[in-house]
Amino acid sequence: MIKKLLSYVREYKWYAILTPVVMIGEVVMEVLIPLVTADIISGLQKGTADVEYIVKKGILLVVMSVISLVFGALGGALGSRAAMGFAKNLRGALFDKVQDFSFGNVDHFSTSSLITRLTTDVNHVQMSFMMLIRAAFRSPMMLIGAVIMAIKVNPRLATVFLVAIPILAVSFALISGNAHPRFKKMLKKYDGLNSAVQENLIAIRIVKAFVREKHEIEKFELSADEVRRAQMRAEKLVILNMPIMQLVMHGTIIAVLYFGGKLISVGEFDLGLLTGFLTYIGQILTSLMMLSMLFMMMIISVAAAKRICEVLDEKPDITDGTEDVVPADGSVEFQNLSFSYHKDPDNCNLENIDLAVKSGETIGIIGGTGSGKTSLVQLIPRFYDPIEGKVLVGGKDVKEYKLSTLRDSVAMVLQKNVLFSGTIRENLLWGNENATEEEIVEACKNADAHNFISSFPDGYDTYLGQGGVNVSGGQKQRLCIARALLKKPKIIILDDSTSAVDTATDARIRAAFREKLQGTTTFIIAQRISSVQDADRIVVMDDGKICDIGTHEELLGSSEIYQEVYHSQQKGAMD
Repeated sequence: MIKKLLSYVREYKWYAILTPVVMIGEVVMEVLIPLVTADIISGLQKGTADVEYIVKKGILLVVMSVISLVFGALGGALGSRAAMGFAKNLRGALFDKVQDFSFGNVDHFSTSSLITRLTTDVNHVQMSFMMLIRAAFRSPMMLIGAVIMAIKVNPRLATVFLVAIPILAVSFALISGNAHPRFKKMLKKYDGLNSAVQENLIAIRIVKAFVREKHEIEKFELSADEVRRAQMRAEKLVILNMPIMQLVMHGTIIAVLYFGGKLISVGEFDLGLLTGFLTYIGQILTSLMMLSMLFMMMIISVAAAKRICEVLDEKPDITDGTEDVVPADGSVEFQNLSFSYHKDPDNCNLENIDLAVKSGETIGIIGGTGSGKTSLVQLIPRFYDPIEGKVLVGGKDVKEYKLSTLRDSVAMVLQKNVLFSGTIRENLLWGNENATEEEIVEACKNADAHNFISSFPDGYDTYLGQGGVNVSGGQKQRLCIARALLKKPKIIILDDSTSAVDTATDARIRAAFREKLQGTTTFIIAQRISSVQDADRIVVMDDGKICDIGTHEELLGSSEIYQEVYHSQQKGAMD
């Protein structure tokens, strides 16, 4: 896991290597400064230090302090750059990985969990990495250097460390073993908190329309309180590090003062050396404090790192094919196909589907909620793969095509119409970034969107808020249809994409499709029979199976489900 994560340091590796190198210079200066200070104090105590001696030693102290400061600042700058570069590369790798995920992979992790891993988890790992290349080198070197110098000053007094350091090591090990699983649970609670926030912001209009602000506040507070309790449960163990360390080290200082004072009283030690020894104890204490902080961060970051590696190690359900060729035509064939979102053959969403569609044919799909209409068409661009059978496009199994080539040949207007922040023109160019003005206008006319776009003061340069909040549902649908038309695909799929427009607008869009998309295979999923009655064939689905296939007139005479839907809609229209 560590090797995998460190591979993302990449071009910032020299910053990461130089950081501990310059920290060595700082440590050397910090360890030598107490000796110079002890010499000055000893000279003053014994009366052997004159003004010239003190000035020389003082200048030496200033020079050593400046060198230490320069090394420390340089180490901080290099370490920060290495850590931020590492985090940038790691986030980039995670985001790239998520782009390769199938819908099934995203469902496996959940959107909120992926957001937490890309933000909070990476932040934890970034901070730990920066601490690692700075404190993990500086603090042990300072600790070892200070202990060595303390032994050099007085080996007898230094024996107190033989008691103190093992106590700290054992306590740290016990705390680490119990805290790690608690931090892992804490990060899962963060997923829940992010999920609550995400749902609230996406559905804020529904929340306000149903006056559910109080409910959402309570739900958020519950999630936030769960995070708080999980965090407290984890950190109440880790915070024991500091008091244990301070207790041991302050006990060490008391012992040194006691035994050092006795040695001074019998003339075996002097005040200057005792002062230097106490300074080394302070350095040891500081080093242990830094190691303690690093220790706490590592416990958190290990849990975060494992969650990050889960994403990096995840194998996409859908792998790229080898055929980098455009489908020969827009023909589609489903051969003895079964599909399950959970990959469970005993719980299929689609079962035994056999359907052959000629290139250029218009196919309407009718069925109740949950009948499998959307599931069926999502297999064409390989958003999912079937568990049995095949999907052929242009006479080839879709698994043989490169995903980019296949999906470039298929345009899909989903049930949920998504627009991005930017102008209308920028959103339309998602369909074809090289589209000319004439092509953009033509696509919008075919989608019956040109007139309302022209009515805006800025026309095609009108800025859309996040998600297209400043256009109506019907306008949003027509913009999404226009965007799909700009791809000039071999296959276009309209998944209930005219549900928010009136029947007259729906009729104009269908008329434009019949005239302009004669060579394009068209799948129209709809609830209204009027939206599909002009199709070459209509597929009636129920409970994941194809019940009937035929023209509007044929189904009126032979399909009970189609007759029932038709008469109920006709009665509703008459009422």
